[in-house]
Order: sequence, then structure tokens, then C-alpha cells
Amino acid sequence: MRHPGAAAFVSCLGCLGLAGQTVIRPFQASPAASVVQELGTCSVRIDYHSPAVAGRKIWGALVPLGQVWRAGANEATTIALSDPVQVDGHALAAGTYTFFAIPGPDQWTLIFNRVQKQWGAFTYQPAQDALRVQARPRPAPFRERLLYTIQVAGPDSFRVELAWDTLAVGFDLALAAHERYWDYLQKALAGAGPEEWQPLNQGAAYCLQSGTHLDQAMAWVDRSIAIKEGYRNLSLKAQLLKRAGQAGEARALLEKAQALATGQAQEEIRAMLADWARQP
Repeated sequence: MRHPGAAAFVSCLGCLGLAGQTVIRPFQASPAASVVQELGTCSVRIDYHSPAVAGRKIWGALVPLGQVWRAGANEATTIALSDPVQVDGHALAAGTYTFFAIPGPDQWTLIFNRVQKQWGAFTYQPAQDALRVQARPRPAPFRERLLYTIQVAGPDSFRVELAWDTLAVGFDLALAAHERYWDYLQKALAGAGPEEWQPLNQGAAYCLQSGTHLDQAMAWVDRSIAIKEGYRNLSLKAQLLKRAGQAGEARALLEKAQALATGQAQEEIRAMLADWARQP
């Protein structure tokens, strides 16, 4: 016969566990995953749970067509935007959104909902939608587990895709990445210390690379050289001068940079000089 105190003893053990003395982390059949992509100071992050096909029919069966789906498993998928964006041409403010989808045979509805930390789509409220866009699914190579990807598609854009089974669907995100970075750069360099030649050189290098604000780039690199002359800022100023059409002055400055450089840097500058010599 069971001892009358056994139930109370088991109950007490359960209380100890609940109190946090022993916490068992569950093994999730659909593990948590995330993907982050940055562009300048802007970023997009997707947090989701990744279910497996596991031999099942997915579209129109496990995931019904025409119904709101959590776009993953377990807790609904979320998308965090550091800055305002355009989703397929539609404005969406910065923030974190729960991402739902309504799959269809030829067209999906993609939903950005304001309510966070939703389990599945059981408490989904259409009135809380910040944005809905339409997207066309496409055939894709078989993928056992659901996967989100974020790829840099252009100077100021991302391509976001969900792929699972033999289907993929996605949307384009446009954002003012270079404009935001330029604002950040001006503020950061306005506070640069009197000995900080490197940040000034980095700011000038961004301008040269992006082909923008070249007058400011020249001012920054001149300040950098005035603080500490070296092959990095001299070679950068040489490139700015060449771009401005001052080829002779640019070459003389690049030769000076080569004399200050060592090792691989010296070889790279030598190769640049040879390339300039071949140009008309």
C-alpha cells in the first residue's frame, strides 16, 4: 500500500523544481533560430522557430491555405527593424513586429502585426496589423527545415525570404541606409578628439567608396594628415585627388605614401601606381 505521505512528498519535490532549484530546458522539435543583417547603421533581425518537413505534406495540409499562419512554429515569428523601411513599396515604421502569413496557391498575404510575444496565431487580431502586402510564392529546391534569409540586394535594400519544403516566398525592404550612415558619421566625427586621425580617415574612406560628399572627404583627410601623416591617409588623399582630376599631384602623393608603407601595404600601393600608369 502506498504510504500516505508519498503524494505530499512528490508534490513538495515539484514545488522545489518550480522554485527554480532544477530547471530542465526542453528539447524543441522546432528549434529557435534567428538571422540578422546589417547595412551601415541599419539592421533587420528575424527570430523564428524552424519546423521540419518530416515526411509530411506541408502546403495545404500541415499549413492550411487561406488561414493565418505563424510563419514558423511555436511562438510566432518576429521581425525587428532598426529604422523605417519600405516593404515592397509600402511604408513601415521602425520597431518589432510579429510576422504572420496567409498562404494561397498563387498569392500570399504577408502581415506585420504590432502585438509581440504571440503563441502561434491563436490570439491574432487583424485590427493590430501595421501592414499587409501581397507576395507570389515560387518553386524552390527542397528544404527540410524552414529557413529565413536576409540578403543585401542593393546599396539601400534587402531581400527577405522564407523557404520550406519546395516553396519560397519573400519581400523587398528598402531603407535609407546611406543617408542614415551619413547622419551618424557627421555626428561621430564632429566629436572626434584632437589626436584621432583614424576616425577622420575612415569617414573620408566611406565618402570615396560611396562616391558622395567628396568635398567633406577632402576636409576630413586633410585633418587626419595634420594630426598624424601616414601611408593610409596619404594614399586616400591621393585617390581623392585623382578622382578630382589632379592626376600629377595624386601620383606624387601616392609615391610618398609608398615610401612610408611596409610589407603588404607597400605592395598594394606599388600595384596601384602601376595601374595608374597604364590608364590614359
